[in-house]
Amino acid sequence: MTVVPSPKKIFTFGFLWRLILLIVGVVISAVAVVLFEAPFNIAPGGISGLAIIINSITGWPLGIMIIIGNIPIQFIAYKMLGGWKVVASTTVVVIAYSILIDVLTPHFPTSGVSDDIFLNALFGGIVGGIGAGLIFRAGSTLGGTSTLGRILQERFGIPLSSSALYTDSAVILLAGLVFGWGSALYAMVTLFVAGATADYVLEGPSVIRTAVIITDYPREVADAVLDGLSRGVTSWEVQGMFTDQPHTVLYITIGRAQVNALRKLVFTADPKAFVVIGQGHSAYGHGFREVRGATRTEIGGGSS
Repeated sequence: MTVVPSPKKIFTFGFLWRLILLIVGVVISAVAVVLFEAPFNIAPGGISGLAIIINSITGWPLGIMIIIGNIPIQFIAYKMLGGWKVVASTTVVVIAYSILIDVLTPHFPTSGVSDDIFLNALFGGIVGGIGAGLIFRAGSTLGGTSTLGRILQERFGIPLSSSALYTDSAVILLAGLVFGWGSALYAMVTLFVAGATADYVLEGPSVIRTAVIITDYPREVADAVLDGLSRGVTSWEVQGMFTDQPHTVLYITIGRAQVNALRKLVFTADPKAFVVIGQGHSAYGHGFREVRGATRTEIGGGSS
């Protein structure tokens, strides 16, 4: 008999897990700004980057400026993206992040941990990316350009990637005018590394490969893969547009370490096969990751 967790327990565990991710993510993100970015005037885009620029000129606290910068953005998001439910989590994260920056600033060395600005740019991106990735996994953001990107997408149809490029580039350009173009280049390093790190935290390492195989011997190839790698195979019939000849496409998901074995098995079964190996971050289902918290309910009862 399958024991299905109660919805209340699932909700409680999910809420606590997201809360932990948010707390850890906010702390790490604040440390990245205070320890690596602000002491060396590295402004890698966003409201935080803009706050670093203004702080260097006026001396105003970073956290307060981040809150002030987010007020109009979150207000517009409240009006355009569906009300309080959309901005509630982000607003809480922004306030906690901003307060923590100002609280931590007096307790960290004003000169950072290294005099090498490149190391600070690099580790600012790594640490900041880890924090942002954890916050993304919890279903929230650090506000600023992330929220602005959603507004531009909803209002003007601009893709999120493009809006982020525009807004972050504008801040980095301003940083170049204020701090010099060398500082702007370091900010670009931080921005790139942070994005790559956040993706890694959010999606995990690229541990799987997908294979698309076009063959005229599908049964032989499928049997070789099933016997040799114990991996499932999906097939469908296709037609070559150049030759007008029928073929079969096989789709297989394997582990990264199984690529060479798959290639040998396929070309042993069909030396004329056409194989494309793709890259993926993760796979869910039988033989790979199980979906955490997913349950299957039985319909119609059963014997006890």
